[in-house]
Amino acid sequence: MLPAGRHGLLVELPTGAAAEAFHAELLHRRALGRLPAVREIVPGARTVLLDGVSDGSSGAPARLARSLVTWRIPPLPLDAGPAVEVPVVYDGPDLAEVAGAWGVTPGEVARIHSGTEFRVAFSGFAPGFGYLTGLPERFQVPRRATPRTRVPAGALALAGPYTGVYPRASPGGWQLIGRTPDPGRLWDPDRDPAALLTPGTRVRFTENPERHRAAGTQTEGTGR
Repeated sequence: MLPAGRHGLLVELPTGAAAEAFHAELLHRRALGRLPAVREIVPGARTVLLDGVSDGSSGAPARLARSLVTWRIPPLPLDAGPAVEVPVVYDGPDLAEVAGAWGVTPGEVARIHSGTEFRVAFSGFAPGFGYLTGLPERFQVPRRATPRTRVPAGALALAGPYTGVYPRASPGGWQLIGRTPDPGRLWDPDRDPAALLTPGTRVRFTENPERHRAAGTQTEGTGR
């Protein structure tokens, strides 16, 4: 438990899974009215920031910290959180390379990835960009040795334990395995919440009816 400003508390967890479970428990207790006044709850890779901790006195964060260390955090239920589906076409320029690293065909990458349920662990990098966990460790791949100067909006990408979808065009060093045809759905300032992939949301990627293209084919939106 670390102080973060006058009214904040940064909670460090031993693993990403522990941070996800702790974040879910905070949301659960807040929904039940059993969490002291906290303005924002912001999860990270292995941290959760509680900001705006205040009950009208200067000692509120310290009192909350003493309470938090007594909590028993249950494992995160598999069905916890809202669920969304994101249509994708598995035709990214790094699909063949990822298939080689996995020891499978490009079509099997699509089958494995779309058959996995992911969860948004935290957000960052760009508005609407969620870091999704759930891919088994044996399918994790490193970032590219040389990042791209431009990754197109909607690109579906892998790096380490995370899956992500670029909500807008930007530089990026993740492995691109596909794309969603509707990237504007990921971040809409006129919607509440503006981000589709908010922390705690369960995500399924569904193969778009558009025919799957073999890796290496030059297509609009693949970044080639």
